[in-house]
Amino acid sequence: METIRNWLLPALLAAGQTAWLWPGAALAGEGTPGAAGTVVVVCALAVETAALGRRRQEPVRALAWTLATLVVAQVVWRDGSFGLGALVALYSVAVRRPVPVTLRALAAVVGVEWLLSLAHVGWRPALAAEWALGALVYVVCAGLGEGRRQWLRGRSRAARRLAGAEETRRRAGDTERRRLARELHDVSAHHLTSVVITADAARRLGDGRPEMTAEALAFAERTGAETLTSLRRLVGVMRDADRPDPRPMTARIEELIAGFGRLGRPIAAELPDDLAGPAAEAVHGIVREALTNALRHAPGSAARVSVRRGDGVLELTVDNAAPRGPVPHAVGGLGSGRGIAGMRERAAAVGGELSAGPGPGGGWRVRATLPDGTGPWQPAEGAERRDVLLEQRLADPALAFAAAVLPLAAALAVAEEWTGASLRGAVPGLLVLTVLLSVHALPLLWRRRAPWAAFLGVLGTAWLWPVAVAGASLPSRVSQFFAAGVLAELLSVYALAVYGRGAARTWPAVGAAALSVSAVLPATAAADEEVTGDIAVWITAAVMVVLLCVLWAAVFAAVWGTGLAVRRRRLRVLGQEDFALASSLWHAERAADAERLRLAARLRDAVLERTAALVEQARRGRLEEVAVEARSALAAMRELLHGLGESEDPGQRLTPAPTVADLEALCRDLRAAGRDVTLRGLPEAGRDLPASVALSAYRIVEAALGAGGHGPARVTLRRRRDTLRVTVTGVRPAVTGPVAERLRVQAGSGAGRIAFEQAGIVRVSLPAGPSPAPVQEVSPSPYA
Repeated sequence: METIRNWLLPALLAAGQTAWLWPGAALAGEGTPGAAGTVVVVCALAVETAALGRRRQEPVRALAWTLATLVVAQVVWRDGSFGLGALVALYSVAVRRPVPVTLRALAAVVGVEWLLSLAHVGWRPALAAEWALGALVYVVCAGLGEGRRQWLRGRSRAARRLAGAEETRRRAGDTERRRLARELHDVSAHHLTSVVITADAARRLGDGRPEMTAEALAFAERTGAETLTSLRRLVGVMRDADRPDPRPMTARIEELIAGFGRLGRPIAAELPDDLAGPAAEAVHGIVREALTNALRHAPGSAARVSVRRGDGVLELTVDNAAPRGPVPHAVGGLGSGRGIAGMRERAAAVGGELSAGPGPGGGWRVRATLPDGTGPWQPAEGAERRDVLLEQRLADPALAFAAAVLPLAAALAVAEEWTGASLRGAVPGLLVLTVLLSVHALPLLWRRRAPWAAFLGVLGTAWLWPVAVAGASLPSRVSQFFAAGVLAELLSVYALAVYGRGAARTWPAVGAAALSVSAVLPATAAADEEVTGDIAVWITAAVMVVLLCVLWAAVFAAVWGTGLAVRRRRLRVLGQEDFALASSLWHAERAADAERLRLAARLRDAVLERTAALVEQARRGRLEEVAVEARSALAAMRELLHGLGESEDPGQRLTPAPTVADLEALCRDLRAAGRDVTLRGLPEAGRDLPASVALSAYRIVEAALGAGGHGPARVTLRRRRDTLRVTVTGVRPAVTGPVAERLRVQAGSGAGRIAFEQAGIVRVSLPAGPSPAPVQEVSPSPYA
């Protein structure tokens, strides 16, 4: 289908030019280029057709070749060359390249056209009209192409948003399970661990320090109540989205550190006074987890928490000294086994990085670098406004230029006739006419942002015509050029229907425009004193105004109706996009709701009851039972965290994320289904890849191969330095449309780059620096 679209228009142009070459020109009595000239024209036509066939892939190069063939054809056969290929190529450049490139292409095309006109017409008065018409045609073509580019750009953004929403919907269940697991771990783990450690210490030292028993019971009751409150709050907010808390968090982090300090360990803190936003939320969670790990594995050792700002980031460091003496065996096994992984997930969720390993002096250090911000990321203010302004850099100025130059070109062609003097004598009149036309078309620059203001501006400047005729001694025949200048009124009425607020209620503009145009013409004649005091003349003028008003009303009504139809079509497209996006987000939220409700039920049954029993035993003064219930609650919490990867529905289970190693199974399944798919580059390219890169590479290949097609396909992976290059060939349906937008989203999520070739080739580059070594391999510390 794409091939047909690329070659259909060039083939039609070539067929039309060939038909005119023979026998059209001969039948019309026009001259032909002769045998040698015919060969040259046919060769130029073949080159132009080939170039236009590649206009979508290489628009600038296609334009260059088209201009070259235009020059050759015009030199050989001036009156027989249509020159439409240059218009098609320029339009393609405007659609597929940014505005600066389009402007340079426009200058090149107009320059070539002017040089050809100069060569054929010479320095004659008609040259000015030729130049004006040439510039008019190409400027309008480039403006329409730029308008089309902006429309396609908007649709591409919408498709990208929809692809991102679909990806979010697909991962919503897994994402919510992981988020809830992290939240549950952060809320309850360090509380219950603190109770176990305190109770064990009181039991060991109770004979020598009997007051510790009472302190341990009071601490267990207080901490258990806090845990109950936190867990109940978590259950209560299961239906809410995970939104960052915009309030300053420095005080909350200080309170958290002070709570750990009450457990008998010295903790120093250095924090900014205005921490807030997602990064501050991440700091709070990481500090809580790091201090919990330190309490578990190095009880009693000193710790230090430091948060510093620098170069747009927050640098968090949590250091603790080596444990004093052996770690009690009873502490082992209390953790959920995902402490460091959870901290890394929390850092990555806000775009940061985290490392953990041995610190200076034999202790342990957790270090995180997080982007500094005071709230959730938002698009730059005025981004939409900049898009609108960008669209007006060429599209609307091109239409305003057309409205001014079209009647001016007609005036230049007959300047000597309508002035009744030499061309030199027509210069003052032409200058006045140019000013009138420019002022009349100028309001069109605001036809999108302020359509009513543009419409009223066009109507108001139209009444400068009779003023100029009366004050500048212009003949009333200039009214014929005003009739050509009515293009400005037509464009302003169309803009009201397409861009006006409450467009269906803008119909009075049709009557206003018709009445204004119909009244300006006799007013101009009256200013030139062509309308005398004769009653018959006035009656004739009144009848003409009525007839003109009816005629122009029909024309403006047709234009207004066309604009309204275009507006409704665009709104229908936008509505469909919004509905698809909202539907995808709704399904994602429903999947997340299901996970929240499932966890809430299991949380009540597994952890809340045991925690409530812990508080009750503490109130009764039973230290042994407190320790038993605390360990039981901690074990239940750990079992719940591990169980989050399971689901009642096998299709909803949290399976391990696929990697590039799983591409072999994917290709094998496709071959079993009857498609010839080859895979090259494994296992060398897949070794030691970061998990996110391995997942992105797999998803991209999966989406590309799943786009459709039955022909042979090939997947090639290459690892060069710190970059993974993935090439998928034979996937033509994946290089355009929604699949291509989904691939762009997936590549962008991995900070990669992606390119598409119309032949059905997808090329992806993903950063693939070496993964950080597992903590278990760096140190024998039991943190992991």
